[in-house]
Amino acid sequence: MKAAPRSTDPKDYQHSARSVVIMAKTFADRDRVPDHSHPRDQLLYAISGAMRVRTAEEAWIVPPDRAIYVPAGTVHSVEARGRLEMRTLYISPGAGPGLPAEPAGILVSALLRALVLALLDEPIEYDDTGRGGLLARLILLEIRDAKQLRLSVPMPRDPRLGRLCAELLSDPRRAETLDGWAELTGASARTLTRLFRREVGMTFRAWRQRVRFHSALEALAAGEPVQNVANANGYASPSAFTAAFRKALGVAPSRLIAGGGREAEAGGPHRRT
Repeated sequence: MKAAPRSTDPKDYQHSARSVVIMAKTFADRDRVPDHSHPRDQLLYAISGAMRVRTAEEAWIVPPDRAIYVPAGTVHSVEARGRLEMRTLYISPGAGPGLPAEPAGILVSALLRALVLALLDEPIEYDDTGRGGLLARLILLEIRDAKQLRLSVPMPRDPRLGRLCAELLSDPRRAETLDGWAELTGASARTLTRLFRREVGMTFRAWRQRVRFHSALEALAAGEPVQNVANANGYASPSAFTAAFRKALGVAPSRLIAGGGREAEAGGPHRRT
């Protein structure tokens, strides 16, 4: 007998008696879920395709086989970049020790991927003392021990700087200097320089470069050749682009896209400065 289709409405998963439940959903390119939050923790996992996730303080680009852990109550938005196959785990707060207390990008190991897909084959209200319960407990352990990745762009709280950052996130190719952004933001270039240091802990040029690298990562995840991505970002060669990318994000772009080299690609927990 064929199982009933699984709901794609997040509200149907928030009050389950199970500590870990899973939803499968497909999004078309540019589909967007606006700011919202959940009473449960959430693991947003891209099986294929890429997504952008944004909170008040950070923005992420999430390529395939990477995930974002979002604690309960965190307001966030999600946007698909290309066709996105998402698997979302809804986890009871405090379900296991050592789960991230703040939003975090993580590397999805081969084991975690297999566990997630296996739990999808179980009933939503699986037997907590049987296979489903064992899968859920192993998932919690794998999330706890997952390597965290530096996939985020820090976001400011100051509304003037926020306008500038939102515009650059929408179009990373924009080339205005801080003087050019003064009219849009209502703040002088000197004030913007000070705000970048205070609000995001880096210079305007470094922040814009990170945004551009995230845009490049989207293109690579979509199958664009590294040579084309390097040229589009103003680098003379793939090697020069790769070196700059690695310096900014702590890992070569090929390792973030490919399934190999998983141990080497983890950049350690990301801490804002």
